[in-house]
Amino acid sequence: MLLELDGIGKSYPGVRALDDVSLNLTAGEVLGLVGENGAGKSTLMKVLGGVVRPDAGRIRLHGRDFPALTVAEAGAQGVAFVHQELSVFDNLDVAANVLMGREPVIGNRLWGGPLRLVDRRAARAQVAPLLARLGADFGPEAPVATLSIAQRQMVEIARALSMRARIIILDEPTSSLTLSETDRLLAAIAALRAAGTGIIYISHRLGEITTCADRVTCLRDGRVVGHLARGEINHATMTRLMIGRDLKSLYTPPATAPREAGGLSIEGLVTEAFPDRSIDLALRPGEILGLAGLVGAGRTSLARALFGVEPALAGRISLGGEELRIRNPREAIARGIYLVPEDRKRSGLVLDMSIAENVSLPDLPGHARAGLVRGASEAKAAEAQRQSLRIRAPGVAVNAGTLSGGNQQKVVLGKWLAMRPRALIFDEPTRGVDVGAKGEIYALMRGLADRGVAVLMISSDMEEVIGVSDRVAVMHEGRIAGMLERAEVDEPNILRLATGQQPERHMATAEAV
Repeated sequence: MLLELDGIGKSYPGVRALDDVSLNLTAGEVLGLVGENGAGKSTLMKVLGGVVRPDAGRIRLHGRDFPALTVAEAGAQGVAFVHQELSVFDNLDVAANVLMGREPVIGNRLWGGPLRLVDRRAARAQVAPLLARLGADFGPEAPVATLSIAQRQMVEIARALSMRARIIILDEPTSSLTLSETDRLLAAIAALRAAGTGIIYISHRLGEITTCADRVTCLRDGRVVGHLARGEINHATMTRLMIGRDLKSLYTPPATAPREAGGLSIEGLVTEAFPDRSIDLALRPGEILGLAGLVGAGRTSLARALFGVEPALAGRISLGGEELRIRNPREAIARGIYLVPEDRKRSGLVLDMSIAENVSLPDLPGHARAGLVRGASEAKAAEAQRQSLRIRAPGVAVNAGTLSGGNQQKVVLGKWLAMRPRALIFDEPTRGVDVGAKGEIYALMRGLADRGVAVLMISSDMEEVIGVSDRVAVMHEGRIAGMLERAEVDEPNILRLATGQQPERHMATAEAV
């Protein structure tokens, strides 16, 4: 047994973060650790990593008991973390990143001397077999600046292996990865498991847990609420343990049927990503239209063109029957077209600014008098959104960067809801968001549609597309390959259209949209 945590407890003033938590990990095993934000996953891993000292319980690593660990002891016992926020240096090569602080030096006193010059050839020789073990498609001499996010995560894993890690903790490792990059990372995890490494895999993407985990432990409100063996692992069971209700309860049916006309209309739109293709699409007021497709199909480029972030090379955009000319986001906002971007941290929020400042940012003139922004007006508008959206924060003066992913997404929504949206585009609305927060975001989207807002939802989560959408448009290589009405929406039909094939059942063609 590599690891046993027995009866771990941890309290903060007014909060019981961990309450009698027990789990174990064996060599060559992947343990999925699931739970909503605030369930205690991070605190438990900080206990294992020596960052937090528990109030109660016992830690046993490789048969040796510890009442608590220091960071140094955890590292010495072979515990390594690969965090969601990667800590690599873009200006260095892979070998330098993997061996940071432990670089081999030139042994000859004449050449090495007191400067302890790094032996780059020896460093690359040490790192090459680690990369081969992970099946990496890059070498130790590759500049990290040229690597994708998935490749950078492999650099982090290689660093853990170079420290002789026997237990690797992966925290949301695929939150920013494409499907192909995710598959590559899961293959690397399988190779580590086969070599006897124990892995704790933390993710909100329950499909990945189902794919790679040998067992699952679920936390809720600081307590273990269930352990699942391999044959018991499925999306519905994990969701029920995490939030105490069935998956279907997350999806809210429409209150009324959407109107047939007067929404967002796109005719012959040409984007920079596919200058030789055009897009025709009609979005009805009061509906949630899912936009599916493989990575690189052009979905995000369409969203950015509608919001004015990227220029539309040709075509017409109309809203409510009025033709619009959108050259920048300011013009889109003035017309009531808003975008909730895929990367909320870089494009949707200013993390160093407060909730109030973020909420008021698109409408500063509405909070100004004589050219000066009134803090009281900002705070009042933000507080209304905090209460309405149930943003978990002690107040609107809190910086957005301190919030969980789900609450950050609510702040992005809050700044648009404080105005008057007519069409709202969601690009990957629940990426990196826990199951409970997903349900709240789905309910907000449905509430907007019921008020007559045209909602376009771009998502790579097949279950989300099927469960939330009233209709689904599918993109393939820069064009709309087909439109599926509600009764026709299922995974095989979406995948066939996404790969350039025709679905089995009758469907409305793109020309009929």
